[in-house]
Amino acid sequence: MNEKLLQYLWNFKIFTRFNFTDTEGNPIEILDFGRWNTDSGPDFLMAKIKTKNITLAGNIELHVKSSDWIFHQHSKDSAYKNIILHVVFQNDIEIKEFKELNIPTLELKDHIDRNVFQKYENLLKESQFVPCEKIFSTKKIPINFHEENLLKKLEEKSVEIESDLLRQKNNYEAVLFHHLAYSFGLKVNSAILKQIAESIDFTVINKIRQNKTQLEALFFGISGWLENPQDSQMQLWKREFDFIKAKHNISELKIQPKFLRLRPPNFPTIRLSQLADLYFQYQNLFSKIISAQSTNRLIEIFKGIKASEYWDNHFNFGKISPVNQTKSLTKDFIELVILNSILPIKFTYHKHLNENINDEILNFYSEIQAEKNSVTEQWKRLGLKIRNSVESQSLIYHFKTCCETKNCLNCGIGFKILKES
Repeated sequence: MNEKLLQYLWNFKIFTRFNFTDTEGNPIEILDFGRWNTDSGPDFLMAKIKTKNITLAGNIELHVKSSDWIFHQHSKDSAYKNIILHVVFQNDIEIKEFKELNIPTLELKDHIDRNVFQKYENLLKESQFVPCEKIFSTKKIPINFHEENLLKKLEEKSVEIESDLLRQKNNYEAVLFHHLAYSFGLKVNSAILKQIAESIDFTVINKIRQNKTQLEALFFGISGWLENPQDSQMQLWKREFDFIKAKHNISELKIQPKFLRLRPPNFPTIRLSQLADLYFQYQNLFSKIISAQSTNRLIEIFKGIKASEYWDNHFNFGKISPVNQTKSLTKDFIELVILNSILPIKFTYHKHLNENINDEILNFYSEIQAEKNSVTEQWKRLGLKIRNSVESQSLIYHFKTCCETKNCLNCGIGFKILKES
């Protein structure tokens, strides 16, 4: 057993039984196993469990042995403060701080079939991008494959958005804010920036959105970056944050974004400043987005958005950069935000009004260039030409929902391969 294998089993829920109990015998219901985190920090983010008649939302950390928590020195790392469950293969010792904080430990050794270890190792020996790679042909792509995949993805995304709307009492402006924060965080900080946005009552954003400095101060303060101001601008942000925190009863909870493996233009400092500018520039952002009739109109909304002047020669607080330039949103980044946040919310809004805009939404996607990432590059290697984001979004979605999980029997390509072989 190794930690990577344990994470795999948890991610794909490969257990002999699901009647989980903690090490003290209390039942644990896993409402959401969380999102597998391959960067630094807890192994699974945005998870949800129910135990002792209490529902908890937060992060889950996995270890082969419970003593690995001490060995890895997680207690000293602030990234691990929001742990709601410690999952281990073997509970070799009791962790004192978990006992004090009422954080349950779940031992999995009796929930895993020993045969799965060898099966998994055999699967890992295959280095293929997709299971059918050796017999794949572009002729196996079904008619309307990309359009159907994209609409499936949008339907799934709309379920998530509808859940957010329910929590926000149908406030589309608030939900838009949360999903924009998610997109501005990109892969590394998406969940963290959304968590920051969700920690703020949107009425506070509405009350201060005419003051960009206050918006930045709010975002930076919740991120825990203003506690030791290093220059006059930071001191100003700290004063503003202290004022906002007292006036609007802002939580003391600090949610710290990550900088690891990020290019400086994608640092959360820059992205949060740009997000503040977006809400400073537009007092009616949601209506502007809904009324936009083309991708170009949507792009225009984001074109002039930039970080504040402080960030012209900074990427982080108190450290002057030798390069002095305005930190504006690039066209590539704008298109990612439109793909990942704007169009799914636009789709959901019209769906709520019982308006079928499938063709219109597909047109929006067709006007945006195909994404370039490791998944799309692998599909190209197999001979596929990816002409626009309808096709790139489709192929990314298909890889995640079928190929990555080897779900070949529910795959249109797999069906054709099996039928014609």
